[in-house]
Amino acid sequence: MQLLRESDILYNNPSESKDDAIRRVGGQLVANGYVEAPYIEGMLAREASMTTYIGNGVAIPHSLPEYVQHIRKSGIILAQYPEGVDFGDGNTAYLVIGIAGKQDEHLGILSQIAIVCQDEDNVKKLVAAKSYAEIAAVLAEGEV
Repeated sequence: MQLLRESDILYNNPSESKDDAIRRVGGQLVANGYVEAPYIEGMLAREASMTTYIGNGVAIPHSLPEYVQHIRKSGIILAQYPEGVDFGDGNTAYLVIGIAGKQDEHLGILSQIAIVCQDEDNVKKLVAAKSYAEIAAVLAEGEV
């Protein structure tokens, strides 16, 4: 299942608060037709209850279960933050990947992203990438 399109990538974002980073990827999920606006509230609520930072400079914000009715179709938004976003407890995310998954599709999306991002070199390549082709080549390893 290919979920990443050119319009799903937000290149070279300036450092900002984690809430603003979540709003940025959430807003793009809305703009690209994956979710309705209330989904962003669920993303912020999820982050307030438990961090979505997964390690290796990657955070994967997603919503609480009670907001899934606002998902129109599965999708991901990949945002590069070369200067990083502080996700608390000394954790800095250089990739913030917003996800929305219909039914159990989010588990597959999370798994694919985790496979690619467990390799720190892949994360560095994704953060430095300047084109869709570069990003797609790295993500193809996990078939995202």
